[in-house]
Amino acid sequence: MAFSESAATHAYGLVIDDHPLVAQGTAVFLQACAGLADVALAADAQAVWAQLARRGAPRIALLDFWLDAGPARPLVQALRERCPGTPILVVSGDNRPGVQQAAQAAGAHGFVGKNQPPHVLGEAVRTLLQGGSWFTPLAPEQAGPGSGAGFDVLPTTPAELGLTDQQGVVLAHLLQGRANKRIAQAMALSEATVKEHVSAVLRRLGVRTRFEAMTRLSSQRLQLPEKPLPDDGA
Repeated sequence: MAFSESAATHAYGLVIDDHPLVAQGTAVFLQACAGLADVALAADAQAVWAQLARRGAPRIALLDFWLDAGPARPLVQALRERCPGTPILVVSGDNRPGVQQAAQAAGAHGFVGKNQPPHVLGEAVRTLLQGGSWFTPLAPEQAGPGSGAGFDVLPTTPAELGLTDQQGVVLAHLLQGRANKRIAQAMALSEATVKEHVSAVLRRLGVRTRFEAMTRLSSQRLQLPEKPLPDDGA
């Protein structure tokens, strides 16, 4: 279900953070810099959906990248789907370049590190409200998995991508460049079943080809929940 700002009773901001003191302070700051008289708080996804159901889409959403449930990437993706007109600003005290890359890949409109001075956050908020984006340019050695910054590549589970465990295994084979026949042999499945899984994975990732899937996940490391992939000789 998609929500629109026009369906909201009045313009409001939404702060998503599982630390009450931080959330309250961010709300006060948002009221001051964005001119929003009302800012709602949510500590997790369930509270977010409750706010949207009651009040419609917010004028802007600020959320911490790391919540109790883990990285906020799935929440960012869901917010983009349900509130396409709402700018999303991710903040984090984790200043690794991979965190900003992960937020941007998930669909956030901006990212600000918590080590930045308040005026930077204010400028980012105003920029997003005007339809812009806010990301810190990364040096070449910081951006991309082939840059020697492998420790900044964030682990991603199949569940965070909206995939089942089996689809995650198929994706792992796919990212290694294996053809459907090889994947079927390694997983003891029929090629037809593997083809269905591949189609479902690409559709869920919002891409059309295997190459696009590799590109989309280039700054992330797929982390399977159980044992590593078997070596099929590929």
